[in-house]
Order: sequence, then C-alpha cells, then structure tokens
Amino acid sequence: MANYRLQQMQARTKTVVSYLLQNEIKDPRLGFISVTDVQLTRDLAECKIYYSVLGNDEQNEATQEALKSASGFLRREVGKRANLRRSPELIFIKDDSLEYGSKINKLLDQVHNDEPH
Repeated sequence: MANYRLQQMQARTKTVVSYLLQNEIKDPRLGFISVTDVQLTRDLAECKIYYSVLGNDEQNEATQEALKSASGFLRREVGKRANLRRSPELIFIKDDSLEYGSKINKLLDQVHNDEPH
C-alpha cells in the first residue's frame, strides 16, 4: 500500500474518531478530549490514537476508563464511517506533549523575567 494512501486513511480515521468522541459518545466521564494523532499499521490491524485531555489526573483516569468502555462502539463506527474493509483494533495512548510544551514555556518565561535588563 502506498504511503500517501496510508496517510489519507489516518487522516480520515482521525476525523471520524474526533467526531465520534465530540458528538456521539454521551459518557459523562469523557472530559474535554482532543485527538492529536492517529497511526495505522500498514496491514490496518491496529490503530494507535493519541489524545490529550484538559484537566487533572482524576479526570484523565475517568476519560481513560470511558475510552476503554466505548472502544467497541468506536471500533465498529470507525470501520463503517472510514470505509475500511476491516475494523482495526483501537489503542488509546495519552499524549503529554501539550502539557510538556506548556511547562517548558512557563520555565522560559521565568528565565526571561528573572534576567536583568
């Protein structure tokens, strides 16, 4: 399978998963979640979905449990809506890069403010 085809499928899957999480799943444990990246294997058997959640550790854990309980529904809907022949196994991975970037920005601001002009 060509690389551009895989990238198209990843983009389509990301769009579908984002839509489903925002509009279709009504689980109150699901916090303010955003899908940051999607990686499909070349054989389309696995799909790693990287997500970030706004909130504290308790909200992160609740969101993780909500994703685990909704994974069957999400898998079925991704297969249908993304027009995939076989529905890939969905693996949800928390993406901490946004939090890490925010922490680095705060540290840089502190260093910049502490410097004598």
